[in-house]
Amino acid sequence: MHDEDVRLMLAFRGGNDAAFEALFERWAGKLLRFLERMVRDTAVAEELVQETFLRVHRARSRYEPDAKFSTWLYTIASNVARNELRRPFRRAPHDSTDAEREGAPLELAAEESPVDEIVNARREGSEVEAALQKLPERQRAALWLAAVEGLPYAEVAQALETSESSVKALVHRARVALAEQLASAREKLTEAPKPVALRGVTR
Repeated sequence: MHDEDVRLMLAFRGGNDAAFEALFERWAGKLLRFLERMVRDTAVAEELVQETFLRVHRARSRYEPDAKFSTWLYTIASNVARNELRRPFRRAPHDSTDAEREGAPLELAAEESPVDEIVNARREGSEVEAALQKLPERQRAALWLAAVEGLPYAEVAQALETSESSVKALVHRARVALAEQLASAREKLTEAPKPVALRGVTR
């Protein structure tokens, strides 16, 4: 069997608990990153990873390898995130409309990077994360699954329970909105007055 995840899930369905643990090890990190971007709260995202795998556990007897395991898993995780975002007393507000709008620490490419490069990389990473968080829920999910996790549009459509054309539109709008937000942030940075201590240095 070519899909190791499907092989593990079928083994788990057959009673092999070690296969479930292996699936958790393979997918918990990716799910956490996805759910952090969705609910904007690491602690809540960790709880939702547990909830997602609990649902996988409960659904094991009904599992059929009709689609890739990743698609099935992200479908469950997306539903769990949507339920969390619709809770009435949710701590962080969200925008779910399609006319819409974090932060894991940035991984630096090389430890010996010059200080300026490190500072710039951190700033740009923060800008991207902030802009991503302003995207509406469905745009954020579609862009993350397609651009970061590398899922084909057809699989993103299945995970988000929508059409492939809708996913393409969501990703396009998300990219345009991100580009506009990043351009605006950099424009403000350029216009910002220099700190007093730097004025003499740059004359």
